[in-house]
Amino acid sequence: MECLLKYQWVKLPRELLLSHHKGIMGHWARLASRAAFRNGQAKYCGYVNEVTVGSWAGGVVGLKSILGQKSRAKTLDIMTELSSLGYISYHLDPETKKLTYKINDFVVKCSGADCDRGTVYTTEGYGFLCLPRNITQRLAEQNYKFEDADAWLDLWCHTVYQDPRNAFTYMAPAVQYGQYGAALTLENLGRRWGWEKTKVWRFLQKHGDAFTLHKLPGSFGCLIFNNLYPTGTDFTVPTQAEITRILGEIRIQSENTRISGSDNYRINRIIAWYSENLYADEAPATSSEDEVSRVADLTPIIRAYLSQCWNCKNCYKDCWMKYINHNSHPVNNRTIRGPCEDYGSRFNSEGGSP
Repeated sequence: MECLLKYQWVKLPRELLLSHHKGIMGHWARLASRAAFRNGQAKYCGYVNEVTVGSWAGGVVGLKSILGQKSRAKTLDIMTELSSLGYISYHLDPETKKLTYKINDFVVKCSGADCDRGTVYTTEGYGFLCLPRNITQRLAEQNYKFEDADAWLDLWCHTVYQDPRNAFTYMAPAVQYGQYGAALTLENLGRRWGWEKTKVWRFLQKHGDAFTLHKLPGSFGCLIFNNLYPTGTDFTVPTQAEITRILGEIRIQSENTRISGSDNYRINRIIAWYSENLYADEAPATSSEDEVSRVADLTPIIRAYLSQCWNCKNCYKDCWMKYINHNSHPVNNRTIRGPCEDYGSRFNSEGGSP
């Protein structure tokens, strides 16, 4: 599977999203999971209603069942809050008591356009729901205080897999906020969610079945891996030793790079700039011949050195001219040179051999 960072939506299994109730995004996910995935007709209490993609039609009793609420007033308050945040639009007919709502951010591209028969609603707890990656961003921009379901979906929507700018995502799906957000800090997550640092830590420990936290050395921050992310292939969350090794190799490649800022700021840019080279070095395309060969590949020889001849101690050469048998000039024995050409040609002209 290619890098999912470029995609505008992510998949979330329905059995996972229905297990999180506390939080405005938990309510939104439950409403989205029961919305129609295609245009058609839906039945409710003997009535047939026309519905469109991402909408639902019924009554307040049915809506209470979807949201898991017992109070009519509480149910309508939730709908009003979601509407004020721009997540849904709904209407309650005071005469017929018919209630309809529509998911404003419903992803249509993966909603099963080829399935044109049967019910327009999905089976509860079956399949997956497509979520826009920026579905929780408006909460952060409005300084909304997150609850458990909001923070859980926020981490899920920012999960990436096999991103060339993050070498760790080739090992397992990881949470990344933007291009320079591979290494996270509890302080930054707390500011985003409106939580204390200790509450962020308790949240990650509580949901350790879904998100695994690995601390990086020093004050670089931490990595958060998504254990339940659907990649289509099996993967294993890396160990602390493997993470330290990858981080060390990235830092070796960037040893000549000078970046000002905090340790977390610098490590995020180093990971984004050098991950692609690191992964290319770790997973080269090898042929069967290369696999059986035990001879190391050497770089091309671009310079050859010869030993000094017996007469080189009497020669002196500088950047401008060459002196032969001039004892007044010091001999530089530190420079390795080839045979003395001038002396050799003169010796041969006299009938000898050097």
